[in-house]
Amino acid sequence: MGVKDHRANAFIERFETCNQETLHDVSIEIKTESKKRENAKFSREPYRTTQCLI
Repeated sequence: MGVKDHRANAFIERFETCNQETLHDVSIEIKTESKKRENAKFSREPYRTTQCLI
């Protein structure tokens, strides 16, 4: 886990593309994995998402 920044959801983490530690916006999203409507409510999973802010 990265170092917490002073902004709400910002963390300093290693960015794999440039191999440097940069500021990231970190959040949790609930994603539905099933394409079938009747199974959708059973196939939701939390995913940690990051977006580089540099």
